[in-house]
Amino acid sequence: MDKIKKASSFNQGYIFTEALAAAELDMQWHTISPGSPLQEVDKFEAEALKKTNLNLSYVPPRYRSSYFLHIWSNGYAAGYYAYSWTSMLENDAFSWFQENGGLTRANGQRFRDMILSKGNTEDLGKMFFNFRGHNPDIKPMLRKRGLL
Repeated sequence: MDKIKKASSFNQGYIFTEALAAAELDMQWHTISPGSPLQEVDKFEAEALKKTNLNLSYVPPRYRSSYFLHIWSNGYAAGYYAYSWTSMLENDAFSWFQENGGLTRANGQRFRDMILSKGNTEDLGKMFFNFRGHNPDIKPMLRKRGLL
């Protein structure tokens, strides 16, 4: 069983760094001011990743700009970070269940009442805060990935 648990965290640092680099590259492209000079793609990528110390030769970007279609179509511009963000929310919310008796009917009803039933009718950050009792915390996600 220990080997199975350890295997689930294998390479998570690489995978997470790769995803962060992709999200950063997406953000850097989509924060260029209108009217800015055209950018040479390879040079822009290198500089964008260097700004946040994600220019790691041993963890190359998951996507290169020339084929990173996810950020150039279907309304995903500057939104690639959402995968990591939602993983953080999911793990932090699940931690609440673990801290409060697990998956009980009462806990599920509380989650339904405070999150699911509200949809997009309230500020999502406020709903999460009200449910969890604090702002989103990255630590539960890092723990799940074996990075803490």
